[in-house]
Amino acid sequence: MECWTLMNGKILNIMKYSIHDGPGIRTAVFFKGCPLKCQWCHNPESQSYGQELFYWPERCIGCGQCLECCPNGAIRLAAGKLEFLRAQCQVCAACCQVCHAGARDLAAKTMSVGEVMAEIEKDIVFYDESGGVLLLPVGKP
Repeated sequence: MECWTLMNGKILNIMKYSIHDGPGIRTAVFFKGCPLKCQWCHNPESQSYGQELFYWPERCIGCGQCLECCPNGAIRLAAGKLEFLRAQCQVCAACCQVCHAGARDLAAKTMSVGEVMAEIEKDIVFYDESGGVLLLPVGKP
């Protein structure tokens, strides 16, 4: 096994069927920890290298399971609605594991280079057929 396949990084998103950044169909990989801080950044959650928790209140069904399992008191019931107290959140992800509505999720996933490449290579037929590009690391056939 080549050493580059063992390296890990925090992946914010793997966007399949990206057609706006060049010719053909591409897969865009978004990493956590971008140091640029561009004014026009569409992914400000990518700037911090640290793990973050996403919360979409419009998806919440109010079941209260997150409230019961949060060990840090980062979720409270206020005026009949669940409220997220981001400053108290320690990003333990306990609430993500019990949220069946998808209102809570971790911003990034730690993946190895090999795992990222395996995901990208699933769409190689689309790259070939559309004139997209698959860039492989040096030494990989």
